[in-house]
Amino acid sequence: MITDNFVKKKLQSGRHVIGTWSVIPSPIVTDIICSAGLDFIIIDAEHGPVTFETAQEMAITCESRGVSPIMRVGDVDESSILRALDIGMHGVRIPNIRNIEDVHKVIQYAKYPPIGDRGFSPFTRAGDYSLKNATKITDKANSNTLIGINVEGVDAINNIDEILSVDDLDIVFIGLFDLSKALDIPGEVDHPKVLSYLEDLSEKISNAGKYPGTIAVSAEKMNSFIGMGLKYILYLVDCEILKSGYQSVLTLNNKYSN
Repeated sequence: MITDNFVKKKLQSGRHVIGTWSVIPSPIVTDIICSAGLDFIIIDAEHGPVTFETAQEMAITCESRGVSPIMRVGDVDESSILRALDIGMHGVRIPNIRNIEDVHKVIQYAKYPPIGDRGFSPFTRAGDYSLKNATKITDKANSNTLIGINVEGVDAINNIDEILSVDDLDIVFIGLFDLSKALDIPGEVDHPKVLSYLEDLSEKISNAGKYPGTIAVSAEKMNSFIGMGLKYILYLVDCEILKSGYQSVLTLNNKYSN
């Protein structure tokens, strides 16, 4: 990517950033969400049905609004990481990271030499479709690309110190739902045990010079997480906000219908 990375610049300035998950594969829905003024959108290719073609259209829409598109691919997969970045994503988020070896693979697949071994073509959206960018795209992309991982299970927690030692890692996202599952309290993201892990891990991540992140399921939680020092916060998911908005209207209608 040879253009500016909006969200990375904001994080480097010391401020926190707010985004949301997108599982609805639609540039129009993306445009509506971006018009609200978020800092970034996660285009979800792990749980969502998005294709790379539609994801590129969504990335174009995000950039037109000054919002950073980031893609969550399904695994530590070289082809998926390469394609996500070639279509112009400002960064990638990789789920189910377990150890430092996983992180090294992500860096290898996402960064050009001498840092990694990412496949190279300037004839992509990331290279502005032009041979003239061939000599500058590698350095520019290495500097601009945001690398994020998900810490979601016991293995990652046990290996967190080693994971945080990797230089080119930017975001460490603590997946509360998967973490609650790993702790045998699935779905209880407000459980004291889950929140205790979140606070301890966030402090470690910050001390290592990385940006800690998580998901907030309410405005109150979002404010609480900001106060806790988290820098990269996702507020809910597009489908949940859409559905709950209509459900609230129907609930009000039912109240007056009885």
